[in-house]
Amino acid sequence: MEEKSSQDLLFRDQDFSNELLKQLNVLRQNKILTDVVLCTSDIEIPCHRNVLASSSPYFKAMFCNNFRESHQEKVNLHGVNSSILHCIILYVYTGEIVLTAENILYLMETASMLQYTKLFEACSSYLQDQLTPDNCLSLIRISEILHCEKLNKKAKAVALKYFPEVATSEDLKELCLLELIDYLGDDELCGEEEQVFEALITWVRHDLQKRQNYIQDLFKKVRLQYVHPTFFFHFIANDSLIQSSPACRSMLELANRQMFSLYSVSAPGVKPMWHVPRRYSYQEFLLLVGGRKDNQQTTRDVLLYDEKTNQWLSLAKYPSRLYKASAVSLHSNIYLLGGISIGNGKNQVSNHVYIFSLKLNQWRLIEPMLAPRYSHRSIAYKNFIFAIGGIGENQEILNSMERYDSIYNVWEHVANMPVAVLHPAVSAKDQRIYLFGGEDMMQNPVRLIQVRYTRRVIAYDTKINKFVKCADMKERRMHHGATAINEKLYVTGGRCLTIDNAIEDSDSLECYDPKLDTWVSKGRLPHKLFDHGCLALQCVPYANLL
Repeated sequence: MEEKSSQDLLFRDQDFSNELLKQLNVLRQNKILTDVVLCTSDIEIPCHRNVLASSSPYFKAMFCNNFRESHQEKVNLHGVNSSILHCIILYVYTGEIVLTAENILYLMETASMLQYTKLFEACSSYLQDQLTPDNCLSLIRISEILHCEKLNKKAKAVALKYFPEVATSEDLKELCLLELIDYLGDDELCGEEEQVFEALITWVRHDLQKRQNYIQDLFKKVRLQYVHPTFFFHFIANDSLIQSSPACRSMLELANRQMFSLYSVSAPGVKPMWHVPRRYSYQEFLLLVGGRKDNQQTTRDVLLYDEKTNQWLSLAKYPSRLYKASAVSLHSNIYLLGGISIGNGKNQVSNHVYIFSLKLNQWRLIEPMLAPRYSHRSIAYKNFIFAIGGIGENQEILNSMERYDSIYNVWEHVANMPVAVLHPAVSAKDQRIYLFGGEDMMQNPVRLIQVRYTRRVIAYDTKINKFVKCADMKERRMHHGATAINEKLYVTGGRCLTIDNAIEDSDSLECYDPKLDTWVSKGRLPHKLFDHGCLALQCVPYANLL
């Protein structure tokens, strides 16, 4: 075989195929060499069989096999819109087509039927770009009819992400039972359980006579253990539709026992509600509330840390400048209790209680504590918040304890501590509140608890009933914050002891992984901070904030 000469040249005419298409379209328009006519109910379009067969597997099968259409002069395309067919034939001969909101669904349907794959994908991309909470449910249905996986996947993602908006759309009311059950039961649904309940009630009431019998199947999709108790008590438990169903009343009774009883509830063969997980859309966030920042100034800052993005977000400042207040989270809200109110040249011990809603990014006052206090401890258990000890108005160490009922927004006295102590560690488990150590009236450590700067970390292993040594923190610190987020321990800020025994404020953020027994740095806080509230907040991310 002879080799090509070095003087040989491969000539490629980039415009040849485009010009060829143009000339073929001219021939078609003038009915020159056309050998088939595509017919709808009201138009006839002369075409070339070889062009159609080359452009689509549908026409190739029609004209290149022993079908009757391969010999017919006219081929009827039943159910095809005339203007849409005209657009597609122009596309075949020119490679161009205009997609509009008015023609897109007809184009997509006809492209699917006639097997124009690239046109079908272009229609899909167009619709994906037009997705909104108002149309995503209808486009899910269309995508299933047309077997368009990409559109289906993206439309479902929009429907799940924007559930609160989708729940108020007219399309939700038109879903069939199985579609609604599948939607409300999805772990990825980004909504609160209260909204899930309201959505199913709206759907049933849209056609009450036909849908009332479905209430128990839908009610199972509400994860009652994660409903705010106030909403459960005042709205769900008293809803007439729920009360009309014996099965729903049974679910209510079980939920009521497990949510509101301070005592263990168990029955043979009955699984606790708590084994059902939260939806995956819920995230755990780290929140830092108040404390003392650079130059030891008392701050009103509220900072949210997103572990996924490794970013800090400043939220609404709380209304009053407070020091040594106590912060606790309950039902996706943050409560700030008491503290020393700083301002107007006068410091005052406060009994105010503020609640923060991440959804509204707002603080508001609720019922005050019975006694003003600061340097106290607080803990959430079931639907209650307990405020324990602290220092009172006359600088006395308090042994009093009070309890806030988050359902009725009231405080009540509970039994006093046997011994008044400051700064104990507090934990709650199985209807008991435990206080560990602290300082007595003479500021002496109770039962050998020593106040010191240390890096040491120990953990109690319940399986082997022993304390075990863990990896040391990177810095020796105290007055820091710590909380568990997504099965890891985060330690924030504090005051550190340097190598030369100097005390300095810290802005470090460290993370401990119990599985690996290792500490890693997660960067820095927005500023140096100590004596702050450090909390885990589990909630649906709100688009207006995150």
